[in-house]
Amino acid sequence: MAFTIRQLQFFIAVAEQGTVSGAAQNLSISQSSVTEAIKELESDLGVELFERHPRGLNITHKGHQFLRHATKILADVSDARRAFSDDQVVAGGRLQLGVTSLVAGYVLSDLLARYRRAYPGIDVSAIEDNGDYLEHLLIGGKLDIAVMVTSNLRDRTALQSEILEVSAYRLWVPLGHKLASADIIGIGDIAGEPLIMLTVDEIEENTGKLLAAIGARPHVAFRTRSVEAVRSLVATGAGVALLPDLVYRPWSLEGDRIESRDISGSLPVVQVGMAPRLRSAAGVARLHRPCPVATYGTPAALIGCVVIYRKNRYRVSDK
Repeated sequence: MAFTIRQLQFFIAVAEQGTVSGAAQNLSISQSSVTEAIKELESDLGVELFERHPRGLNITHKGHQFLRHATKILADVSDARRAFSDDQVVAGGRLQLGVTSLVAGYVLSDLLARYRRAYPGIDVSAIEDNGDYLEHLLIGGKLDIAVMVTSNLRDRTALQSEILEVSAYRLWVPLGHKLASADIIGIGDIAGEPLIMLTVDEIEENTGKLLAAIGARPHVAFRTRSVEAVRSLVATGAGVALLPDLVYRPWSLEGDRIESRDISGSLPVVQVGMAPRLRSAAGVARLHRPCPVATYGTPAALIGCVVIYRKNRYRVSDK
């Protein structure tokens, strides 16, 4: 039996949530429906998409490969429906976009691909830089919009932001590490471990604050701006890392496994958001109007359509 669009939607939701219960909640359906859909999909493909464990599910290497295909299939279906929409509006213009490095690697590609499919007539020009400089460009009118870590915005009086994703910090450890099987992991358990420190956005600052709160100083084994370097070093046992969950992938480029574990206590979160060149709450509110938004005026407002699509990506329609 060929797999269905609904099964793909269920699969993507489980892959992103990490649990059947979390996926079912986002889909507003029963857990048994999600479980049955995943079993049928695995049977049809002849591969195991998830590893089951008491804490939830880990996507397998085959599952990770299929996730890319499933995402593309659903995007193509959405494009096909949009192509025959009666109220489709062809928009034109130019969008000056800024991104921080963390966003560029893990959020931007999906967001921008959907935006370009929806509005092929918009010429998008993007730059990557640190958050402070992007704020400067926004306030100075050099950018239309920035997609960045907004939990550490410096000038909240001049900029307003719309949250796209909230990501909690989790501990990365190599396969077989003693903390991988621990029932509870606290910040104190990390203090004695060599740290692989990512130095982009607010990661190093937050890690230092967490350890300082218990009177510990981080034992940094390696500092890098590359998430892939962090992943490879953790996977080979060079240290552990404390990173937001949005950048987690279970394998290094070399194919070595990385485990991700929750940490007890009060930890900060990373907020990835959209900061438009707007000065009023009314401007931000425009971003929430239903699609299409091509008649709103500035190209910056158009990205709101993608934001709505992203927030509703788990919804399943019977139409």
